[in-house]
Amino acid sequence: MPLYEHVLIARQDLSNAQAEGLVEHFSTVLSDNGGKVVESEYWGVKTMAYKINKNRKGHYAFLKTDAPSAAVQEMERLARLHDDVMRVLTIKVDAHEEGPSVQMQKRDERDTRRERR
Repeated sequence: MPLYEHVLIARQDLSNAQAEGLVEHFSTVLSDNGGKVVESEYWGVKTMAYKINKNRKGHYAFLKTDAPSAAVQEMERLARLHDDVMRVLTIKVDAHEEGPSVQMQKRDERDTRRERR
C-alpha cells in the first residue's frame, strides 16, 4: 500500500484532549477503510503565518499512514466537512523516516538546553 504523511490544523479554541481526539477519530476512519496509522504526533498549539478562518493559532497534528488511496480520500473528505479542522495537507512519500519528526526534534532540543542552565 502507498505511504502518506498528513498534517492537520484544528481550531485554537479546542482543548488539547479534543485536538488529540480528532487525531484518534481520523485514525479510526483510516483503519475502518483498510489502512493503518504507523505513527502519530501531536505538535501542540502553534502560531500560523497568516489567519485562517479568523484564527491566528491552531492545534497541529502529524500522521504517518500506510493506507489505500480510497481510505485517504475518505479521511480528507471528512476532515474538510469537520467544523474543527481548518486545513489538511497530505503528501505521498516513498518511505517513512525513522524517529521523531523535525518539529518534535526541535522540542527535544529546547528541553535539553533548559536542563543545562
